[in-house]
Amino acid sequence: MNKYELAVVLSAKLDDEERAAALEKVQGYITRFGGTVTGVDEWGKKRLAYEIQKMKEGFYYFVKFESDNSACPNEVESFLRIMEPVIRYLVVKQDA
Repeated sequence: MNKYELAVVLSAKLDDEERAAALEKVQGYITRFGGTVTGVDEWGKKRLAYEIQKMKEGFYYFVKFESDNSACPNEVESFLRIMEPVIRYLVVKQDA
């Protein structure tokens, strides 16, 4: 089973309910494409290194997941790309 980590930065303009819904949606995409979420690490609101879409802050989340399906990270990225509240994302494969 391959282990991955997904870093997601959500818009700072979202309220608590909208952030929770967006995070649930991300986790739903992972499970839909054959992955299993093993942990979610919330870093909270942080200042961005540079301005993105006229925003200077964002909410950082790190989602760890496992998947046998090697296409799972690519499928998740394709849906994250079109999600409105997502400012930036990155999926990396963890070493065994």
